Order: sequence, then structure tokens, then C-alpha cells
Amino acid sequence: MIAYIKNIALLSLSIILLIACEDDQITASRDLEGIAYEPVPYVVDVPLGFPMLEIPEDNPMTMEGVELGRRLFYDPILSADSTVSCASCHFPELAFTDGLSHSTGINGAEGTRSSMSLVNVGFYYSGLFWDGRVETLEEQSLHPIVDPIELGQDLDVLIEKLKAHDDYAPRFRKAFGIVDRSQINRKLIGKAIAQWERIIVSGNSRYDQFARGEIGLTDEEQLGHSLFFDFDDDLKDAECNHCHNIPLFTSNTFHNNGLDSVGNDYTIFKDIGLGINGIANDTGKFRAPTLRNIELTAPYMHDGRFMTLDDVMQHYNTGVKSARNKDPLVSNLNISESHQFAITEFMKALTDTSYLEIPQVLSPFE
Repeated sequence: MIAYIKNIALLSLSIILLIACEDDQITASRDLEGIAYEPVPYVVDVPLGFPMLEIPEDNPMTMEGVELGRRLFYDPILSADSTVSCASCHFPELAFTDGLSHSTGINGAEGTRSSMSLVNVGFYYSGLFWDGRVETLEEQSLHPIVDPIELGQDLDVLIEKLKAHDDYAPRFRKAFGIVDRSQINRKLIGKAIAQWERIIVSGNSRYDQFARGEIGLTDEEQLGHSLFFDFDDDLKDAECNHCHNIPLFTSNTFHNNGLDSVGNDYTIFKDIGLGINGIANDTGKFRAPTLRNIELTAPYMHDGRFMTLDDVMQHYNTGVKSARNKDPLVSNLNISESHQFAITEFMKALTDTSYLEIPQVLSPFE
């Protein structure tokens, strides 16, 4: 009987200790619950005439989400050795490019492509990166983090860094309503950065003001405008508008624009571009970049081979190479130097850095 009573007592004590441990675990597993979760909607100011900004149902724009994404974008904590950030290859003053032919990442590693502008990237719905390898900003934002040449970071290691961070854990709570830092994951990281990227909007250039009837263009800009859009039957069509149409000045499509002479032999391409999809005819095709703020984003093309807009015009004027899948609308223009100059002057009229005035765009660490 005594042994029986002892066993009951031990069992009762074990149950009490188990309940106590579970209570401790519940307390520990809800360590962020005391922080208010009251997200404030963020409304992007979309320029007149722009397409609708499509927001995923599972990632609505909030002030807290945008601020979290902003901090992650500018924070070198995202790299393996905390030396480089997303902003290391995307400078705000250069329309979020870096001025290099080939961007450099962790440990000074050099890539093979030029960084793309992030201005108006929220309106790109037909594949992102030069090669269109991802469909959404939420997915896109994670790729540079894990790329061994860019930030070289293991996502699981990054998640542990953020879980242990005194500032980031509460910000994930405020942005996404998590109750415990253990709920920080790669999807939330991608969502936050994507929210921030969607606020980088540019649509008030001299061209836009001209289109609204607020100002006139210079004679050279007006001539370039006519050549660009083929508005004058007495002028030769410069064929620009096919791949760089309004309002974004990109067709959001992929083209072989005659950079390399490969004929029918697609194996010659050093960079297969869209061909990563396995379709041979897409080899050597790349995204048509936006011409908005093109004045700020030299050097040009996916590999930064052209240093100036004049170099670009020389390519399209006399340097287009042959390839079976070259876009049929891309051919040597053979237009005069004055007309080439006019087109570059018009492209410069697409410069608009008003996005720098959006409070949440610039680094929070400066």
C-alpha cells in the first residue's frame, strides 16, 4: 500500500511538472504576442496611365511590411559575412543599378550580368531578372540572398539570425502578426522585401509632363519623340517603340536584339538568357529593360557591354548581328548622326528621380 501511494504521488508530481513545463513552453512560444499588431495600409501612388499595381491577396501592402522590407534590403545582415546588402548592387541615385558592367557581390566576386533597375519593378508581370526565371517579386527577392556570387547566404542561417535579432523579431510581428520569433521564415522575408520594392515608382519625367500638356519638349527631344514612336511619315521609323512602349517604356517581353552573331548555332551564346526555360528558340533572349531613367543606368545591355547611350545607338544603327531568333523588328537603322542624337535626347527626357522623395525609399541606416 505504501509503495502504491508513493507511485501515485510520483505520478502526480510528474503530471504537475509536465503541466508546468508546458506552461513555460506556451509562454516562451508566444514571446511576441505582447507587441501590438495593428498594420496600417500602404497605398502606392500609381501615376496616371500606368497599369494596375497587382498586389497578391496573401501579401497586402502595409506601412509595417514596407518598413521591414526596406530595412532588410539595406542591411548587410542578409549576406553570409554581413558585408554586402541588396543595396550594394542597387543604388537609389542610379535608379537602383550600380554603374558596373558586371555586379560584384560577397568577397568581391564578379557576376556575369549588369544589375537591373528596380524602378517600377512592381509592374512587371511576365518574368523577372534578365532571363525571366521567376514570376513574382516575393520569389525574386530571395534569389540574390542565396546566390553564391551575390550575398552567398543560406536562408536557414539567415532565418536564425533574424530570430535572434532584438529589432527584427518585433518588426516581423508588427508586419505579419506572428506571435513567436520561431515563425519567421523565408516566405515572410520575401514578402517584406517585395512590399518595399513595389513602392519604387517613377512616372513624372519631362516626357510625362509633356504628355500631360504641362510643358513642351526641346526641338531635339521633339524630333527624337517622333523618331521613337514613328509619328512622322517623313522620318524613318527608329523601331524603338516595339520593345519600349508606354507607359513603362518596356514591353515586358524578351528579345534577341542582335548583340551576337550566332546564326543557327545557339551553343555560341555565352549567356543563354531566357533559354533557361529549355526552349531552344528562346536562347539568347533577354528582358527588354525599361528606358525610364535610362540616362542613370549605364552601362547597358544584360552584360553591360555598351558604356553610353551613344554606343547603344551605334549598335542599333549599324551593329545588329544575325541570329535565327533575332527579333524581326530589330535591324540596322542606318539613320543620321543627328537623328541618333535626337533619340538619345528624348530618352534623357525619361529621367525622373522623384521616387527618391518617397520617405520609405532611402536607407533607414543613414
